[in-house]
Amino acid sequence: MSAPDSSLEIERKYAVGAGFVLPDLSPVPGVAAVTGPDVYHLTAVYLDTPGMDLAAARITLRRRTGGTDAGWHLKLPAGTETRREVHAPLGPGGEPVPEELSSMVAEWARGQPLRPIARLQTTRTVRRLTDAAGQVLAEVADDEVTGSLPDQEACDTHAPPDPAAWRTATAWREVEIELGRGPAGLLDEAGRLLLEAGARPSPSASKLRQLLDSARPQGPQAPG
Repeated sequence: MSAPDSSLEIERKYAVGAGFVLPDLSPVPGVAAVTGPDVYHLTAVYLDTPGMDLAAARITLRRRTGGTDAGWHLKLPAGTETRREVHAPLGPGGEPVPEELSSMVAEWARGQPLRPIARLQTTRTVRRLTDAAGQVLAEVADDEVTGSLPDQEACDTHAPPDPAAWRTATAWREVEIELGRGPAGLLDEAGRLLLEAGARPSPSASKLRQLLDSARPQGPQAPG
């Protein structure tokens, strides 16, 4: 068995409204051009234990189709704004979690089954900030997201539920800036321009967390 592909992901996320207009990011120091936009349609099914042990440990495991990096993705915390991302190739569909990834979460799963807990469908508009040599300093993704949860019966299988088994829970828009070959300060400069344009720091560390938080029952309202 070959070792899975692994990389560090350093990104910042911003919540934006439906009418948000992405500002010109070419004034960011070191940026010679802003390429794109390129549009992708992504579908990601997330898996976890019945007790949501991976989510509690800030770990996400998903099977994603569409875009330029379709495959199995495992994200492990590696710092405040950094996560270690491990990839494995897709199978034909309906396959179990690849052994090289399931073994990496065995400490948290403790023998429990990993089953579908959420689906995110994203229309992603990507622009890349490049330097004078054409190297990608950072990637900016403008995401329109629809989050769905499976019916209880679908939770009992490993395979992604039939499309009819999902129920839409929430939808939102956000902007992500992921660092490429640029310096860490580039995130500060690009983030400043986004904030000035009306964006705000995302209240959730991940799309999965935002979906799960939106589905959490709210307590009784305090009397006015």
